[in-house]
Amino acid sequence: MRRRIRGEFILVAFVSIFLTTLLIIAVFYRCFQKEIMDELGICTRMLQNMEEPAVLEKADRSYDGLELQGIRLSLIRRDGEVLYDNGADVGGMDNHGNRPEVEEALRRGYGQAVRRSDTLDRSAFYYAVLLSDGNILRTARESSSIWGIFVHSMPAVFAVSAFVFLFCFFLSARAARTLIEPVERLAENLDECDDAQVYQEMQPFIRRIRRQHEDLLKNVRLRQNFTANISHELKTPLTSISGYAELIERGMADQTDTRRFAGEIHKNAARLLRMINDIIRLSELDVMEKESVVFEEVPLYQTAKISVDMLQMHAKKHQVTLSMEGAPCSIRGNKEMIEEVLYNLCDNGIHYNREGGSVRVTAEPAGERVRLCVEDTGIGIAKKYQERVFERFYRVDKSRSRLTGGTGLGLAIVKHIAEQHQAELTLESREGEGTRIVLLFDRVQGK
Repeated sequence: MRRRIRGEFILVAFVSIFLTTLLIIAVFYRCFQKEIMDELGICTRMLQNMEEPAVLEKADRSYDGLELQGIRLSLIRRDGEVLYDNGADVGGMDNHGNRPEVEEALRRGYGQAVRRSDTLDRSAFYYAVLLSDGNILRTARESSSIWGIFVHSMPAVFAVSAFVFLFCFFLSARAARTLIEPVERLAENLDECDDAQVYQEMQPFIRRIRRQHEDLLKNVRLRQNFTANISHELKTPLTSISGYAELIERGMADQTDTRRFAGEIHKNAARLLRMINDIIRLSELDVMEKESVVFEEVPLYQTAKISVDMLQMHAKKHQVTLSMEGAPCSIRGNKEMIEEVLYNLCDNGIHYNREGGSVRVTAEPAGERVRLCVEDTGIGIAKKYQERVFERFYRVDKSRSRLTGGTGLGLAIVKHIAEQHQAELTLESREGEGTRIVLLFDRVQGK
Protein backbone atom coordinates (compact mmCIF):
# COMPACT_ATOMS: atom_id res chain seq x y z
CA MET A 1 0.00 0.00 0.00
CA ARG A 2 2.92 2.34 0.71
CA ARG A 3 4.24 1.83 -2.83
CA ARG A 4 0.81 2.44 -4.26
CA ILE A 5 0.42 5.73 -2.37
CA ARG A 6 3.87 6.89 -3.51
CA GLY A 7 3.17 5.84 -7.08
CA GLU A 8 -0.13 7.72 -7.17
CA PHE A 9 1.48 10.84 -5.68
CA ILE A 10 4.20 10.84 -8.34
CA LEU A 11 1.75 10.05 -11.15
CA VAL A 12 -0.50 12.96 -10.13
CA ALA A 13 2.54 15.25 -9.97
CA PHE A 14 3.79 14.30 -13.44
CA VAL A 15 0.35 14.58 -15.02
CA SER A 16 -0.09 17.97 -13.38
CA ILE A 17 3.32 19.16 -14.66
CA PHE A 18 2.61 17.93 -18.18
CA LEU A 19 -0.85 19.47 -18.41
CA THR A 20 0.32 22.71 -16.82
CA THR A 21 3.22 22.93 -19.27
CA LEU A 22 0.89 22.43 -22.23
CA LEU A 23 -1.52 25.04 -20.90
CA ILE A 24 1.21 27.60 -20.25
CA ILE A 25 2.77 27.06 -23.69
CA ALA A 26 -0.63 27.36 -25.38
CA VAL A 27 -1.44 30.59 -23.55
CA PHE A 28 2.06 31.95 -24.17
CA TYR A 29 1.92 31.04 -27.86
CA ARG A 30 -1.41 32.83 -28.30
CA CYS A 31 0.02 35.97 -26.68
CA PHE A 32 3.17 35.60 -28.75
CA GLN A 33 1.12 35.19 -31.94
CA LYS A 34 -0.95 38.28 -31.17
CA GLU A 35 2.16 40.33 -30.46
CA ILE A 36 3.78 39.36 -33.76
CA MET A 37 0.58 40.00 -35.70
CA ASP A 38 0.24 43.44 -34.13
CA GLU A 39 3.85 44.22 -35.01
CA LEU A 40 3.42 43.06 -38.60
CA GLY A 41 0.18 45.01 -38.89
CA ILE A 42 1.84 48.23 -37.77
CA CYS A 43 4.80 47.68 -40.10
CA THR A 44 2.56 46.86 -43.06
CA ARG A 45 0.31 49.89 -42.52
CA MET A 46 3.33 52.19 -42.34
CA LEU A 47 4.72 50.76 -45.60
CA GLN A 48 1.28 51.12 -47.19
CA ASN A 49 1.29 54.83 -46.40
CA MET A 50 4.68 55.45 -48.00
CA GLU A 51 4.55 56.96 -51.49
CA GLU A 52 7.95 55.72 -52.70
CA PRO A 53 7.65 52.27 -54.25
CA ALA A 54 11.42 51.89 -54.06
CA VAL A 55 11.03 50.97 -50.39
CA LEU A 56 10.77 47.35 -51.51
CA GLU A 57 14.32 47.59 -52.82
CA LYS A 58 15.54 48.66 -49.33
CA ALA A 59 14.04 45.77 -47.41
CA ASP A 60 17.32 44.76 -45.84
CA ARG A 61 17.95 48.05 -44.03
CA SER A 62 16.11 50.74 -42.05
CA TYR A 63 13.81 53.11 -43.89
CA ASP A 64 12.80 56.41 -42.28
CA GLY A 65 13.16 54.96 -38.80
CA LEU A 66 11.29 51.73 -39.66
CA GLU A 67 13.32 48.65 -38.83
CA LEU A 68 12.80 46.08 -41.61
CA GLN A 69 15.56 43.69 -40.57
CA GLY A 70 14.16 40.17 -40.25
CA ILE A 71 10.80 41.03 -41.86
CA ARG A 72 10.00 39.45 -45.18
CA LEU A 73 8.25 41.68 -47.76
CA SER A 74 6.27 40.52 -50.75
CA LEU A 75 4.37 42.39 -53.45
CA ILE A 76 1.64 40.32 -55.05
CA ARG A 77 -0.54 41.17 -58.00
CA ARG A 78 -4.32 40.70 -57.83
CA ASP A 79 -4.07 37.57 -59.94
CA GLY A 80 -1.61 36.04 -57.43
CA GLU A 81 1.63 36.54 -59.34
CA VAL A 82 4.48 37.49 -56.98
CA LEU A 83 6.12 40.70 -58.22
CA TYR A 84 8.69 41.00 -55.48
CA ASP A 85 9.95 38.99 -52.46
CA ASN A 86 13.00 39.89 -50.43
CA GLY A 87 13.44 36.35 -49.09
CA ALA A 88 13.37 34.22 -52.25
CA ASP A 89 13.58 34.25 -56.04
CA VAL A 90 10.16 35.18 -57.41
CA GLY A 91 10.79 33.19 -60.55
CA GLY A 92 10.36 29.87 -58.80
CA MET A 93 7.34 30.82 -56.66
CA ASP A 94 3.87 29.42 -57.08
CA ASN A 95 0.89 31.62 -57.64
CA HIS A 96 -0.12 33.18 -54.29
CA GLY A 97 -3.71 33.98 -55.23
CA ASN A 98 -5.01 31.12 -53.06
CA ARG A 99 -3.13 32.17 -49.95
CA PRO A 100 -5.62 32.82 -47.10
CA GLU A 101 -4.16 36.21 -46.19
CA VAL A 102 -4.18 37.32 -49.87
CA GLU A 103 -7.78 36.22 -50.40
CA GLU A 104 -8.84 37.93 -47.19
CA ALA A 105 -6.97 41.15 -48.16
CA LEU A 106 -8.71 41.24 -51.55
CA ARG A 107 -12.03 40.74 -49.80
CA ARG A 108 -11.65 42.92 -46.68
CA GLY A 109 -8.67 45.14 -47.42
CA TYR A 110 -6.38 43.24 -45.02
CA GLY A 111 -5.76 39.66 -44.01
CA GLN A 112 -3.59 37.52 -41.76
CA ALA A 113 -2.60 33.87 -41.38
CA VAL A 114 -0.19 31.55 -39.59
CA ARG A 115 1.22 28.50 -41.39
CA ARG A 116 4.29 26.74 -42.56
CA SER A 117 5.81 28.41 -45.58
CA ASP A 118 6.04 26.19 -48.65
CA THR A 119 8.89 28.35 -49.98
CA LEU A 120 11.12 28.60 -46.91
CA ASP A 121 9.84 25.47 -45.10
CA ARG A 122 9.54 27.47 -41.90
CA SER A 123 6.63 28.41 -39.67
CA ALA A 124 5.69 32.03 -40.39
CA PHE A 125 3.15 34.75 -39.57
CA TYR A 126 1.66 36.63 -42.54
CA TYR A 127 -0.09 40.01 -42.72
CA ALA A 128 -1.35 41.46 -46.04
CA VAL A 129 -3.03 44.73 -47.08
CA LEU A 130 -4.62 45.86 -50.33
CA LEU A 131 -2.74 48.81 -51.91
CA SER A 132 -4.40 51.63 -53.81
CA ASP A 133 -3.08 50.28 -57.13
CA GLY A 134 -4.78 46.92 -56.57
CA ASN A 135 -1.66 44.99 -55.63
CA ILE A 136 -1.17 43.19 -52.30
CA LEU A 137 1.58 44.15 -49.89
CA ARG A 138 2.42 41.30 -47.54
CA THR A 139 4.77 41.14 -44.60
CA ALA A 140 5.92 37.97 -42.87
CA ARG A 141 8.02 36.98 -39.94
CA GLU A 142 9.42 33.60 -39.07
CA SER A 143 8.78 32.05 -35.69
CA SER A 144 8.97 28.75 -33.91
CA SER A 145 5.79 26.69 -33.87
CA ILE A 146 4.04 25.74 -30.67
CA TRP A 147 5.65 22.30 -30.83
CA GLY A 148 9.04 23.91 -31.31
CA ILE A 149 8.45 26.00 -28.18
CA PHE A 150 7.39 22.85 -26.35
CA VAL A 151 10.55 21.00 -27.45
CA HIS A 152 12.75 23.91 -26.40
CA SER A 153 11.05 23.98 -23.01
CA MET A 154 11.60 20.28 -22.35
CA PRO A 155 14.96 20.72 -20.50
CA ALA A 156 13.26 23.08 -18.04
CA VAL A 157 10.31 20.70 -17.79
CA PHE A 158 12.62 17.77 -17.06
CA ALA A 159 14.46 19.77 -14.42
CA VAL A 160 11.21 20.74 -12.71
CA SER A 161 9.95 17.16 -13.01
CA ALA A 162 13.07 15.82 -11.32
CA PHE A 163 12.63 18.26 -8.47
CA VAL A 164 8.94 17.44 -8.12
CA PHE A 165 9.75 13.72 -8.27
CA LEU A 166 12.09 14.02 -5.30
CA PHE A 167 9.67 16.25 -3.44
CA CYS A 168 6.72 13.89 -4.07
CA PHE A 169 8.82 10.87 -3.15
CA PHE A 170 9.57 12.20 0.32
CA LEU A 171 6.10 13.73 0.74
CA SER A 172 4.34 10.49 -0.30
CA ALA A 173 6.60 8.46 2.00
CA ARG A 174 5.64 10.72 4.90
CA ALA A 175 1.94 10.64 3.98
CA ALA A 176 1.95 6.86 3.60
CA ARG A 177 3.67 6.47 6.96
CA THR A 178 1.15 8.80 8.61
CA LEU A 179 -1.78 6.90 7.10
CA ILE A 180 -0.51 3.35 7.59
CA GLU A 181 1.13 3.50 11.02
CA PRO A 182 -2.17 3.85 12.98
CA VAL A 183 -3.60 0.88 11.09
CA GLU A 184 -0.47 -1.17 11.78
CA ARG A 185 -0.59 -0.26 15.48
CA LEU A 186 -4.26 -1.19 15.48
CA ALA A 187 -3.48 -4.55 13.90
CA GLU A 188 -0.83 -5.24 16.54
CA ASN A 189 -3.04 -4.32 19.49
CA LEU A 190 -6.77 -4.04 18.90
CA ASP A 191 -7.41 -3.45 22.59
CA GLU A 192 -5.78 -0.03 22.36
CA CYS A 193 -7.42 1.13 19.13
CA ASP A 194 -9.23 3.94 20.96
CA ASP A 195 -5.85 5.54 21.66
CA ALA A 196 -4.69 5.40 18.03
CA GLN A 197 -3.82 8.82 16.62
CA VAL A 198 -5.53 8.84 13.24
CA TYR A 199 -7.20 11.28 10.92
CA GLN A 200 -10.74 12.23 11.78
CA GLU A 201 -11.98 10.56 8.58
CA MET A 202 -10.66 7.22 9.88
CA GLN A 203 -12.48 7.40 13.22
CA PRO A 204 -15.68 5.65 11.96
CA PHE A 205 -13.47 2.89 10.55
CA ILE A 206 -11.62 2.56 13.87
CA ARG A 207 -14.86 2.51 15.85
CA ARG A 208 -16.28 -0.18 13.60
CA ILE A 209 -13.16 -2.30 14.01
CA ARG A 210 -13.40 -1.79 17.76
CA ARG A 211 -17.02 -2.96 17.84
CA GLN A 212 -16.25 -5.96 15.65
CA HIS A 213 -13.28 -6.83 17.83
CA GLU A 214 -15.38 -6.60 21.00
CA ASP A 215 -18.16 -8.65 19.40
CA LEU A 216 -15.61 -11.24 18.32
CA LEU A 217 -14.13 -11.47 21.82
CA LYS A 218 -17.61 -11.67 23.29
CA ASN A 219 -18.57 -14.48 20.91
CA VAL A 220 -15.35 -16.31 21.71
CA ARG A 221 -16.06 -16.07 25.44
CA LEU A 222 -19.67 -17.17 24.91
CA ARG A 223 -18.56 -20.15 22.86
CA GLN A 224 -15.94 -21.09 25.44
CA ASN A 225 -18.52 -20.85 28.22
CA PHE A 226 -21.04 -22.69 26.08
CA THR A 227 -18.57 -25.50 25.42
CA ALA A 228 -17.67 -25.73 29.10
CA ASN A 229 -21.34 -25.75 30.11
CA ILE A 230 -22.19 -28.41 27.53
CA SER A 231 -19.43 -30.63 28.86
CA HIS A 232 -20.65 -30.16 32.42
CA GLU A 233 -24.34 -30.59 31.61
CA LEU A 234 -23.78 -33.72 29.51
CA LYS A 235 -21.54 -35.23 32.13
CA THR A 236 -24.26 -35.44 34.80
CA PRO A 237 -26.86 -37.57 32.96
CA LEU A 238 -24.16 -39.67 31.31
CA THR A 239 -22.59 -40.37 34.70
CA SER A 240 -25.99 -41.43 36.07
CA ILE A 241 -26.68 -43.66 33.08
CA SER A 242 -23.22 -45.22 33.30
CA GLY A 243 -23.53 -45.80 37.07
CA TYR A 244 -26.95 -47.45 36.95
CA ALA A 245 -25.97 -49.55 33.93
CA GLU A 246 -22.82 -50.75 35.72
CA LEU A 247 -24.81 -51.83 38.77
CA ILE A 248 -27.18 -53.82 36.58
CA GLU A 249 -24.27 -55.31 34.58
CA ARG A 250 -22.51 -56.57 37.71
CA GLY A 251 -25.68 -58.11 39.11
CA MET A 252 -25.65 -55.85 42.11
CA ALA A 253 -29.34 -54.94 41.68
CA ASP A 254 -32.30 -57.20 42.37
CA GLN A 255 -35.43 -57.18 40.21
CA THR A 256 -36.97 -54.23 42.05
CA ASP A 257 -33.78 -52.18 41.83
CA THR A 258 -33.36 -53.11 38.20
CA ARG A 259 -36.74 -51.66 37.33
CA ARG A 260 -35.93 -48.51 39.32
CA PHE A 261 -32.47 -48.20 37.75
CA ALA A 262 -33.97 -48.70 34.28
CA GLY A 263 -36.42 -45.89 35.01
CA GLU A 264 -33.55 -43.59 36.06
CA ILE A 265 -31.59 -44.52 32.94
CA HIS A 266 -34.64 -43.77 30.80
CA LYS A 267 -35.23 -40.41 32.55
CA ASN A 268 -31.60 -39.32 32.16
CA ALA A 269 -31.50 -40.48 28.55
CA ALA A 270 -34.64 -38.46 27.81
CA ARG A 271 -33.09 -35.42 29.50
CA LEU A 272 -29.93 -35.97 27.48
CA LEU A 273 -31.90 -36.08 24.24
CA ARG A 274 -33.79 -32.89 25.14
CA MET A 275 -30.54 -31.16 25.93
CA ILE A 276 -28.94 -32.26 22.66
CA ASN A 277 -31.98 -31.10 20.71
CA ASP A 278 -31.88 -27.70 22.45
CA ILE A 279 -28.14 -27.38 21.78
CA ILE A 280 -28.64 -28.19 18.12
CA ARG A 281 -31.49 -25.69 17.92
CA LEU A 282 -29.41 -22.93 19.53
CA SER A 283 -26.55 -23.65 17.15
CA GLU A 284 -28.95 -23.37 14.23
CA LEU A 285 -30.25 -20.03 15.53
CA ASP A 286 -26.68 -18.76 16.01
CA VAL A 287 -25.69 -19.33 12.40
CA MET A 288 -29.08 -18.41 10.94
CA GLU A 289 -29.11 -14.96 9.33
CA LYS A 290 -32.22 -12.85 9.63
CA GLU A 291 -32.58 -12.68 5.85
CA SER A 292 -32.77 -16.49 5.65
CA VAL A 293 -35.75 -16.73 8.04
CA VAL A 294 -39.07 -17.09 6.20
CA PHE A 295 -41.60 -14.63 7.65
CA GLU A 296 -45.31 -14.85 7.08
CA GLU A 297 -48.54 -13.71 8.67
CA VAL A 298 -48.97 -15.75 11.86
CA PRO A 299 -52.36 -15.77 13.66
CA LEU A 300 -50.87 -15.50 17.14
CA TYR A 301 -54.06 -16.11 19.12
CA GLN A 302 -54.96 -19.31 17.22
CA THR A 303 -51.32 -20.54 17.35
CA ALA A 304 -51.16 -19.97 21.11
CA LYS A 305 -54.49 -21.73 21.62
CA ILE A 306 -53.26 -24.80 19.72
CA SER A 307 -50.08 -24.90 21.82
CA VAL A 308 -52.07 -24.60 25.05
CA ASP A 309 -54.40 -27.43 24.00
CA MET A 310 -51.41 -29.67 23.18
CA LEU A 311 -49.81 -29.04 26.60
CA GLN A 312 -52.98 -29.71 28.64
CA MET A 313 -52.03 -33.33 29.38
CA HIS A 314 -48.55 -32.22 30.44
CA ALA A 315 -50.03 -29.59 32.77
CA LYS A 316 -52.48 -32.07 34.34
CA LYS A 317 -49.60 -34.47 34.99
CA HIS A 318 -47.96 -31.75 37.11
CA GLN A 319 -51.32 -30.74 38.64
CA VAL A 320 -51.16 -27.27 37.07
CA THR A 321 -54.06 -25.44 35.41
CA LEU A 322 -53.21 -24.13 31.91
CA SER A 323 -55.58 -21.54 30.40
CA MET A 324 -55.82 -19.25 27.38
CA GLU A 325 -57.15 -15.65 27.10
CA GLY A 326 -57.11 -12.82 24.59
CA ALA A 327 -58.52 -11.86 21.21
CA PRO A 328 -57.74 -12.68 17.56
CA CYS A 329 -54.54 -10.96 16.43
CA SER A 330 -51.81 -11.55 13.86
CA ILE A 331 -48.10 -10.83 13.63
CA ARG A 332 -45.47 -11.15 10.93
CA GLY A 333 -43.04 -13.86 11.86
CA ASN A 334 -41.91 -17.45 11.49
CA LYS A 335 -44.66 -19.81 12.65
CA GLU A 336 -42.32 -22.61 13.71
CA MET A 337 -40.28 -20.22 15.87
CA ILE A 338 -43.40 -18.72 17.46
CA GLU A 339 -44.63 -22.21 18.35
CA GLU A 340 -41.21 -22.90 19.88
CA VAL A 341 -41.46 -19.74 22.01
CA LEU A 342 -44.93 -20.71 23.23
CA TYR A 343 -43.84 -24.26 24.08
CA ASN A 344 -40.74 -23.16 26.04
CA LEU A 345 -42.59 -20.47 28.01
CA CYS A 346 -45.51 -22.73 28.85
CA ASP A 347 -43.22 -25.67 29.68
CA ASN A 348 -41.19 -23.47 32.06
CA GLY A 349 -44.39 -22.19 33.67
CA ILE A 350 -45.53 -25.76 34.25
CA HIS A 351 -42.21 -27.18 35.49
CA TYR A 352 -41.41 -24.34 37.90
CA ASN A 353 -44.87 -24.24 39.43
CA ARG A 354 -46.40 -25.75 42.52
CA GLU A 355 -49.20 -28.30 42.84
CA GLY A 356 -52.52 -26.57 42.23
CA GLY A 357 -50.80 -23.64 40.53
CA SER A 358 -51.78 -22.12 37.20
CA VAL A 359 -50.30 -20.86 33.95
CA ARG A 360 -52.24 -18.25 31.95
CA VAL A 361 -51.40 -17.43 28.30
CA THR A 362 -52.68 -14.15 26.81
CA ALA A 363 -52.48 -13.06 23.18
CA GLU A 364 -54.15 -9.76 22.30
CA PRO A 365 -53.75 -6.53 20.32
CA ALA A 366 -51.98 -3.72 22.18
CA GLY A 367 -52.26 -0.55 20.10
CA GLU A 368 -49.91 -0.80 17.15
CA ARG A 369 -48.39 -3.98 18.56
CA VAL A 370 -49.43 -7.45 19.69
CA ARG A 371 -48.88 -8.62 23.26
CA LEU A 372 -48.04 -12.20 24.16
CA CYS A 373 -47.95 -12.85 27.91
CA VAL A 374 -47.26 -16.11 29.79
CA GLU A 375 -47.89 -15.76 33.53
CA ASP A 376 -47.56 -18.44 36.19
CA THR A 377 -48.06 -18.74 39.94
CA GLY A 378 -44.87 -20.70 40.45
CA ILE A 379 -41.79 -20.35 42.59
CA GLY A 380 -40.76 -17.02 41.04
CA ILE A 381 -37.28 -15.62 40.49
CA ALA A 382 -35.33 -13.49 42.94
CA LYS A 383 -34.44 -9.99 41.73
CA LYS A 384 -30.70 -10.69 41.67
CA TYR A 385 -31.15 -13.60 39.25
CA GLN A 386 -33.60 -12.02 36.80
CA GLU A 387 -30.95 -10.52 34.51
CA ARG A 388 -29.29 -13.90 34.01
CA VAL A 389 -32.21 -16.26 33.42
CA PHE A 390 -31.92 -15.83 29.64
CA GLU A 391 -28.29 -17.01 29.66
CA ARG A 392 -27.55 -20.45 28.32
CA PHE A 393 -27.58 -23.23 30.94
CA TYR A 394 -28.37 -20.77 33.71
CA ARG A 395 -30.77 -22.13 36.33
CA VAL A 396 -32.04 -20.40 39.45
CA ASP A 397 -32.91 -23.68 41.19
CA LYS A 398 -30.47 -26.23 39.76
CA SER A 399 -31.67 -29.16 41.83
CA ARG A 400 -35.30 -28.58 40.79
CA SER A 401 -34.26 -28.16 37.15
CA ARG A 402 -32.53 -31.51 37.10
CA LEU A 403 -35.46 -33.18 38.83
CA THR A 404 -37.90 -31.80 36.28
CA GLY A 405 -35.62 -32.51 33.34
CA GLY A 406 -34.90 -28.87 32.50
CA THR A 407 -31.94 -28.12 30.23
CA GLY A 408 -31.43 -24.44 31.08
CA LEU A 409 -31.68 -23.52 27.38
CA GLY A 410 -35.40 -22.81 26.97
CA LEU A 411 -35.30 -19.10 27.81
CA ALA A 412 -32.07 -18.64 25.81
CA ILE A 413 -33.95 -19.95 22.76
CA VAL A 414 -36.88 -17.63 23.53
CA LYS A 415 -34.56 -14.61 23.69
CA HIS A 416 -32.83 -15.56 20.44
CA ILE A 417 -36.13 -15.91 18.58
CA ALA A 418 -37.41 -12.63 20.04
CA GLU A 419 -34.32 -10.88 18.66
CA GLN A 420 -34.90 -12.47 15.26
CA HIS A 421 -38.43 -11.02 15.26
CA GLN A 422 -37.34 -7.65 16.73
CA ALA A 423 -39.77 -8.24 19.57
CA GLU A 424 -39.50 -6.51 22.93
CA LEU A 425 -38.96 -9.04 25.73
CA THR A 426 -39.57 -8.24 29.41
CA LEU A 427 -39.65 -10.34 32.58
CA GLU A 428 -41.44 -9.57 35.86
CA SER A 429 -41.16 -11.92 38.80
CA ARG A 430 -41.47 -12.11 42.58
CA GLU A 431 -39.90 -14.89 44.53
CA GLY A 432 -42.56 -17.24 45.85
CA GLU A 433 -45.38 -15.53 43.89
CA GLY A 434 -44.82 -16.24 40.22
CA THR A 435 -43.38 -14.96 36.95
CA ARG A 436 -44.74 -12.98 34.00
CA ILE A 437 -42.91 -12.91 30.65
CA VAL A 438 -44.20 -10.51 27.99
CA LEU A 439 -43.28 -10.23 24.30
CA LEU A 440 -44.42 -7.30 22.14
CA PHE A 441 -44.50 -8.00 18.39
CA ASP A 442 -45.20 -5.70 15.49
CA ARG A 443 -48.83 -5.98 14.53
CA VAL A 444 -50.02 -6.86 11.02
CA GLN A 445 -52.09 -3.88 9.85
CA GLY A 446 -55.81 -4.54 10.00
CA LYS A 447 -55.35 -7.76 11.98
